[in-house]
Amino acid sequence: MIKIKDQAYNKILYISSQLTGQALETSKIEEKQYNYELTAQYLEEKVKVLVYFGKKGISTIIQGDINSKIYTKVKGIVFGEGLFDSVSKEIEEPSEYIGTDESGKGDFFGPLVIAAVYADDNLLTKLKLAGVKDSKQLDDSAIKNISKEIKKIVPNNYRNVVIINPEKYNQLYESFKNLNKLLAWGHSKAIENIIFNNKASTVISDKFGNEELLISEVLKKNIEVNLIQTTKAERFLAVAAASILARDRMIHWFIKTGNELKVTIPKGAGDVVNITAVKIALKYGADILPKIVKLHFKNYASLSQSKKG
Repeated sequence: MIKIKDQAYNKILYISSQLTGQALETSKIEEKQYNYELTAQYLEEKVKVLVYFGKKGISTIIQGDINSKIYTKVKGIVFGEGLFDSVSKEIEEPSEYIGTDESGKGDFFGPLVIAAVYADDNLLTKLKLAGVKDSKQLDDSAIKNISKEIKKIVPNNYRNVVIINPEKYNQLYESFKNLNKLLAWGHSKAIENIIFNNKASTVISDKFGNEELLISEVLKKNIEVNLIQTTKAERFLAVAAASILARDRMIHWFIKTGNELKVTIPKGAGDVVNITAVKIALKYGADILPKIVKLHFKNYASLSQSKKG
């Protein structure tokens, strides 16, 4: 019997020959811990083809700009779909999938929050009618109201919010030494918490770094899905819903913690953030900062330097 790993190698070998036959340049096949991969190139455009092997069998993933011509062409070759050689086609929203997004990665104060939302055609229609859209287009009041609607529409077991409070965040960052690795861990955790409650075979998330980081974390949890990481992913309703749920939890933290400390806590990482951090440290002691801020930010290093000066 041919081992699953050998089957994966034979598959990517076949894919390589098919791509070469379509006048695409292909790299040597590389073996990774969980997959085989190669790069396909035409002129200046590139995509990666990865064939994963695991307990559930073989899965093939294409990584790259989903709106590029080469992505469409390679997808057609690999999955036997029609080729679109003219204008690159906008990816269509799947009929059911999981969308993930995060909030707080650019804020000195507060947690990192990652949310995942599963939606099918029925839920997608309801989310659209509820006003779900890119959270960056909504103010805090709208976020709060639409978040309530999302919770009414999407059952508990179809949505999950992972809240990494500053103290835990700082511990994890010390372990990962890299924000994108931490993000991959958080996204995979949110996916894991709902993936087995539905039939989704696709996950869409905003692109925050090297796709392999999230794929690796997902595979560690024995989850095999078609993972799409793309810029402006909030154009997909389930991703937009996840972004709203994540931001709602962020807003809640800022209001709750601000009330407890009797100070308005600003978002972002500008000068006003530093001023507020100094005020809080003077009032409650410097030991409070690791509980409410992200220590790897330059803001904290700047505050430490000012103390020494």
